[in-house]
Amino acid sequence: MSGSDTKPNRVILVQPTLPKYRVPVYRGFAERPQIDLRLWFGNHTQLKNAEPEGFDGELRPMRQWVLGSQEAMWHQAQLDAARDPDADAIILSWSSRYLSLGPALRTAKRRGLPVVLWGHGYSRSESPWRVWARNRLASMAGALLFYDDQTAQAAIDSGWDADRVFVAPNAIDQTPIAAAREAWRADPERLERFRADEGLNDRDLLLYVSRLSEKAEIPLLLEAVDKLRRRRPQLLLALIGDGEMQEELERRIPQLGLQDHVRMVGPIYEQDRLAPWFLTAELFVYPTAIGLSLLHAMGYGLPVVTDDRMGGHFPEIVAFNPDPDSPDANGATYRAGDTDSFADTLEALLDDPARRKALSAGGIRTVEQRYNVPAMVDGMVAAVERALH
Repeated sequence: MSGSDTKPNRVILVQPTLPKYRVPVYRGFAERPQIDLRLWFGNHTQLKNAEPEGFDGELRPMRQWVLGSQEAMWHQAQLDAARDPDADAIILSWSSRYLSLGPALRTAKRRGLPVVLWGHGYSRSESPWRVWARNRLASMAGALLFYDDQTAQAAIDSGWDADRVFVAPNAIDQTPIAAAREAWRADPERLERFRADEGLNDRDLLLYVSRLSEKAEIPLLLEAVDKLRRRRPQLLLALIGDGEMQEELERRIPQLGLQDHVRMVGPIYEQDRLAPWFLTAELFVYPTAIGLSLLHAMGYGLPVVTDDRMGGHFPEIVAFNPDPDSPDANGATYRAGDTDSFADTLEALLDDPARRKALSAGGIRTVEQRYNVPAMVDGMVAAVERALH
């Protein structure tokens, strides 16, 4: 069955979890007229599952084993999808950590069932064996779906057929972000009251919104603020979130004498409550290992500052453009691990409102033109239609 037929293509999508930020993506996928979607999601311990909304979703438990730094998984749903007589195509997670993936692909191949493999196309702990295993799995799929253009192009350059390679640019739903942004901008008196109530007038506000995780290296940010506040006494860093680093950060702040320059706000999840912080801040600061928070900041037009070790970030970093000569730049980098460079980069931007304005516009363009849910769904649909032919 193809996308031009009267009936939609019956697609089973198997994923390890159903995180909340993916719900709008799957809903948008299910709303396409050529797609009849069933989502089977596992119970991977990495993320909490959300409730399916606007699509047929079913929890299919999986098994996980961890040996040292290595993880292995068996998701029976992959094999069940490959055997399902009511599926026209299936989308499976592309990772060599799935012991169930090889058997599922071989089963689908025997049945003539088209398969899309969806994944990053690389591993943060890459090895020759992982590359070989990933390529072996890919050879049994009808289409390969990547999260970013660069990795997709690298696959084509390494020999994969270009007509089998597709991109679903990793995205979050910008609709509630844009709605909150515009609602607050439309009521400047409300925004001024917020700033006054929070004591943010006449402060140079830096903003961090995410989990307070060890991998983000927030103590490095505190050290940069410590250096910079001596030159800019009006500096204030707001940390919004919670996590395993909270107690350590609460100790470090008074040790560095930063009580007047760092505020632990706590977690905020409602977009309408987050919006005034984003709209008041001058810069979004994330020391390292940034991911979807990057797209969140860009949705508010807030320039992003992170480190220059691109391999240490999550896949969403492909949306980041720190090139000062590019009209689409949306942030800036500092030398990884260097607090002096971090402080200097922050100060240079704080001293340059015209540059911040240009970066803000670049961030908005990035999410409006490329890194958004409709573009992500377009890539998914295109991959399915190619696999079916």
